[in-house]
Parts: sequence; structure tokens; C-alpha cells
Amino acid sequence: MTAISVDKLSKRFGDTLALDDLSFQVEEGEVFGFLGPNGAGKSTTINILLDFARPTAGEVRVFGLDAQTDSREIRRRIGVLPEGVETYSRLTARQHLEFAIDSKGTDDDPEELLTRVDLVDAIDKKAGGYSKGMSQRLMLAMALVGDPDLLILDEPSTGLDPNGAREMRDLVRQEAARGATVFFSSHIMEQVEAVCDRVGILRAGEMVAIDTVEGLRDSVGGGSTLRVVVDRASQDALERVRSLPDVTSATGEDTEPPALLVKTSGSKTAVLSEVEAAGVEVVDFSTEQSSLEDVFHAYTSGSRSRGETVEQEVRT
Repeated sequence: MTAISVDKLSKRFGDTLALDDLSFQVEEGEVFGFLGPNGAGKSTTINILLDFARPTAGEVRVFGLDAQTDSREIRRRIGVLPEGVETYSRLTARQHLEFAIDSKGTDDDPEELLTRVDLVDAIDKKAGGYSKGMSQRLMLAMALVGDPDLLILDEPSTGLDPNGAREMRDLVRQEAARGATVFFSSHIMEQVEAVCDRVGILRAGEMVAIDTVEGLRDSVGGGSTLRVVVDRASQDALERVRSLPDVTSATGEDTEPPALLVKTSGSKTAVLSEVEAAGVEVVDFSTEQSSLEDVFHAYTSGSRSRGETVEQEVRT
């Protein structure tokens, strides 16, 4: 079943077009990463999902329900961690959660929820004395009330130290394991790469790519870079490697000893065989995966045309 369906969504704020004919789907049970530079339209999309804003055109459905006309029913099935939300300074963590539990009509245990986010020791401390990371943990606990079918997490790592970010990733995996859908918007590439099944990249209100992280890597010119350390520089070895069908680029590196940098989505053995066929000895080699940050830059820097990105959407 489709958890989120966005169909030809557009949103204008006066003369500004924030979303332009945006379409994508998130399947039930998947962790979907939602990326884009500032001003790309991520927050506008989330606000329309939550019925905090109304679309100019198009339709959004959540679990088959219209995001605008059925928003009350949808909210009973989702948990939300908004970006930049603030806690109530005079209320304790327990009181925050009791309010959320009463609002949803559930029987959750505040202590159990705070244990899940490693905040139970501060359960009766007023939130006004919390650090930014503690406040973020509290808001995450509130999002988990009622074991929601869909979690919408907007920049969930904000304010968290490395241990907190790791615990957040573990929690996302746990929620996915119990069958929840997670819509994960973040600018921290490592977080997205670590937990997401698929990633959508938004640019200027348009979805320019949707795929797995590995698929996106392949789409920007090869899934990895092979560094081959050799006993001597050889133009013949470079030409042989460049002739391989899965190699997108091969350059020499002026180091001691010299090396070849090869971008390829194919067999590493084929590259090494061509180097040796040129009479060059392979001293050492290593592989470095293209990072999601590299992919994000390729799709949001303006270097890829709309025609190229549409092909990526169709493939998925």
C-alpha cells in the first residue's frame, strides 16, 4: 500500500512558485529520505502533508486519505517531529507527554517513551532547563505517542551529539522494523545514507531524482572510485582502462608511487587486468564509494538538466 502519494502538486506564495508539478510516492513500511537545499520546497511539502498549508493545484493523499479533507483522521495515524519547534519551558517532560497522550487518546507510558529516547532521567525536570538536544529528544518522544503508522521527521538530528544521532538512527530502524513508514527530511547526508531505503532530491520545487542511495550513486557517473597504485606512469594503461564500457573516467595521479583514479560501475578486476596488460605492475588498490553528498551536489548544483533527472524518476 502507498503511504504517501503526491500528484502534480503546485504551491504559489504570491509570485513565488514554491512547488512545481511535484509528484512522488512513499510506500508503506519504507524509510524515505527527503533532501534539498534551502528554499527547495521541503518544508512547504511537509506543511501540505500536515494540512498546515493548502496546495495551489494537485493532490496529496496519506494512506489513501485526502490530506486536506481527511486531515483529522490522518493526524491520528501519524507522529511528527517538526523542525524548529519549541517546548513549553514551564512544563516537565512528563507533562509534555501526558498532553500528547491525552490528545491522541492512547495509554502510552511516559517513562517508557522517554526511556526510548534516553531522556527518562529528566522526566520531572522543567523543559526550560533543557539543552537543545534534550528538547529534540523530548519532541521525538512526543512523536512516538500511539505507535504511529507514519513518522514525519524534519531535521531530527538537530542539536544531537554524535551518540544522540546514532541513537536516533537506531530508533528509526526500530520503527521501520515494526512496520512504520518514516518520512525523513534532513540536510545531514550521513544520517540519510545510514537509514533510508530510498531518497528523493528536491530542487526549486521539482523532484529531480528518486532512487536508492546506490542507484543515485550510479546515476552520477559510477558507483565508486578505484585508486590503483602502480609502479610507473603509463599512458597506454590509462587508454586501456578508459576503453572499458563501465568506466566513466580515468586519470593519472602524480604521486610517488604514481596512481590511477578510475570511476567505474563495473568490475574492478577488469580494470586491474587492463593495467597489467599494459605491462604495468599493480602495487596496491583501494575503492571509495561516491558519497550521498557527492550525489546531492550533482543534482542540486544545476549541472544536471531536467531531462536527465526525469529519466532517473522513470527508472524507479
